[in-house]
Amino acid sequence: MGGSQTRPYGSDRIECEHKMPPKKSYLTNAPLAAKRLRLRRALLNWFRKNARDLPWRWSRDIYAVWVSEIMLQQTRVETVVPYFERFMRRFPTVKHLALAREDELLRVWQGLGYYTRARNLQRAAQIIFDERNGAFPQTVEEWSQIPGVGRYTAGAIASIALGIRAPVLDGNVKRVLARLFSIRDALENAQVRKRLWEMAGDLVPPKYPGDFNQAMMELGARICTPKRPLCTECPVRKVCEALEQGYVEELPTRTQRKKIPHYEVVAAVIRKNGRYLLGKRPSGGMLGGLWEFPGGKVERGENHEQALIRELREEMGIEIEVGPYLVMVEHTYSHFRITLHVYECRHRSGTPRPEYHQEIKWILPSRLEDYPLPAADLKFLDLL
Repeated sequence: MGGSQTRPYGSDRIECEHKMPPKKSYLTNAPLAAKRLRLRRALLNWFRKNARDLPWRWSRDIYAVWVSEIMLQQTRVETVVPYFERFMRRFPTVKHLALAREDELLRVWQGLGYYTRARNLQRAAQIIFDERNGAFPQTVEEWSQIPGVGRYTAGAIASIALGIRAPVLDGNVKRVLARLFSIRDALENAQVRKRLWEMAGDLVPPKYPGDFNQAMMELGARICTPKRPLCTECPVRKVCEALEQGYVEELPTRTQRKKIPHYEVVAAVIRKNGRYLLGKRPSGGMLGGLWEFPGGKVERGENHEQALIRELREEMGIEIEVGPYLVMVEHTYSHFRITLHVYECRHRSGTPRPEYHQEIKWILPSRLEDYPLPAADLKFLDLL
């Protein structure tokens, strides 16, 4: 994470050729006051000179900070920026968001993923607008009761928008702390996670807590990166224990990840009288509220044609004839990945009905962009 006066380093990384020294017990030792003060000062000075100019940054508008923090959950800053700007233009106040139609909300969110965030955001807006008369929560505890807001998000909103001394602990902050304080145990461990929250809370200064929390996250995103950290550019390298002992890139310790399951999926593009057949997914499930071309997983022993015929019969109560193969789409979700095979199909018999879907429509090609679609479907939409 940074340089050292006693250990040489290259232009952008530390080369470690020796074994990690014996583990020391960080769990029973709070950060020293001198180190804490030095770290705060160096990090805040660096942040004020080098922080990225983001559309929600420097704002004390609680609504804007809240929206940005929800969008930033599990999503890169670079991805969020255009979505945030479009969202704020369309829903500039909590009232606009509370009264929006779900289709309209999901259409603006389309492509950002993790759609539960959007639905929780609207549920929370309705609570704030209807039950709280438009008054936003003013404490970490109150924010923690809002749908879609966990401990991290509550701390971020409270510190950035309200100036409350509250910690944050996302992936970037965990990595920074693991290196600063030589944490060798897996960060998924419950006791380690508890201690990380304590460390984060101890480090947050009473003055400028929001700037400090943003600085910690910014440091992890830009300097103290998972691979090849830019230690020579790190503003807190002089207090980094991992750098001092020479094992920056070995931390944080990672648990072995489970293999992500893969599924073969088929979808039917059915056109009739110049319109495409789409179904709206149930609001409560995955990708809830989005419209999709019908289809589903290929079961064991099925070929693509058999799977499509079965799925359309089960989902919509219709019989189809499977036609030409259109395209293959690879897509990764948070816990699995799919290979989507898209076929042009012909409607043979039966009246489409919502056996699985919340609603079914025949939609003109010119109107498809008015309906929020899953990212996998968006990847082949241009072919139509």
